[in-house]
Amino acid sequence: MARTGLGGAVRIARWADSALGPGRDAATADGKATLSDISAERASADLALSTAQIRADWDTARLAGLVEVHGDSARPGWRLRAWDRDDSAVLRGWVALFDAWSLASPEPAGHEPAAVAEVVSAMPQVLSFLQLSAGPVPVEQLLDLLQQRVTELRTERCEIPYEPGSAESVGLLSPAEPRPAEPGPVGDTPLAPLLDWALQALAAVGALTYGGGQATLTPLGSWAVWVKLEQICVAAQSPAGNIEQAAEDMLRGCAQLRPNAARAEYRAWLAARPVGSAVTELLGAARGEDALLRGLAFEALRVVGAPAEPDVRAVLDDPALRPYALLWLAEHDGVDPEDAHEVLTREEATWLWVDTAAAVADHGETEMLVRHLEAAVQPTVPTLLDEVRAVGHPRTVQVLVALAAAHPDPALAKAVRRAAFQVHTGG
Repeated sequence: MARTGLGGAVRIARWADSALGPGRDAATADGKATLSDISAERASADLALSTAQIRADWDTARLAGLVEVHGDSARPGWRLRAWDRDDSAVLRGWVALFDAWSLASPEPAGHEPAAVAEVVSAMPQVLSFLQLSAGPVPVEQLLDLLQQRVTELRTERCEIPYEPGSAESVGLLSPAEPRPAEPGPVGDTPLAPLLDWALQALAAVGALTYGGGQATLTPLGSWAVWVKLEQICVAAQSPAGNIEQAAEDMLRGCAQLRPNAARAEYRAWLAARPVGSAVTELLGAARGEDALLRGLAFEALRVVGAPAEPDVRAVLDDPALRPYALLWLAEHDGVDPEDAHEVLTREEATWLWVDTAAAVADHGETEMLVRHLEAAVQPTVPTLLDEVRAVGHPRTVQVLVALAAAHPDPALAKAVRRAAFQVHTGG
């Protein structure tokens, strides 16, 4: 159902990939990702569709993440690249469109922006009611629910409906004593036209059917509402209480958790945030000086999955993040985690060994640092030390000093100290 609903958007996104990529004709003319007249007419001719349909499909493709506009060129989003092989990409694209339902259809003219915003904020409760009803619901019943929810939103903001000539206007009621809302319009805003707009917009994205004075969630819409409710429940069950923390603090809070508990915490933290900003925040934490947070950030990105792929690929040029990103991408492409290290060059594997050793030295036990020697790809300690000196990791000296202090073999510890001294003095 999601594939069918997004079929037109996929068609225009694939056309844009071939016709509007870098170095080709401009995709937009206003800097706002609106398809230019020339591009719309060209797509209309190429695809044998009206320009109105082309523009509608273009807007849907952008909202669903199937096409991304950068300056005056367009490129395919990750969901389009994964479209034929990954059903989750299709569903994520449709959910993105569902989340943007209020942008998919122009709002009715003549209404205050604040009133429109209130209706958008109240619609999740209306959708939840439709999901629980599991069948057609009369529009009059939905309108009553919408009016109640908008009244609640205004009460929470301590807003009091004001009408000329009312008791409040002549000072007979204290502002601290709001009058109960009456049936019908909330304040001066008739909500029936706005509810009609909202239901039509949701029908346009395939979330419900609307007609004959009633609305019914489609199976896809019912699934989407259920997923949203589940996300709220997951977010409310943050096991370690880090859901409101910034990424760096959240990762520090997960450092002492067992893997399964940490993944549950990552899921709760991610459920409470837009995926784009969450990925950006995690990569920001990974760029810091704490190597432990670097590793944990990429563990959290594994929970994110496919939506993080473009951002992870974008950090491949960062020497500190490249080994982590390569492993993440290999596992994302289906490589067994135990074999993923084979995608690293010898130098990248050495860098990762030093970075992991730095995390162990800062946060682990000395025995763990000694055992970390076994994870090196080099067959002998002298070879490891030669390559560690050459890789240029900023924590090399500290790691070698800590390893020398921890290792029980005096001869090996002496060799490691000598290597640390040589790195320190530039030898």
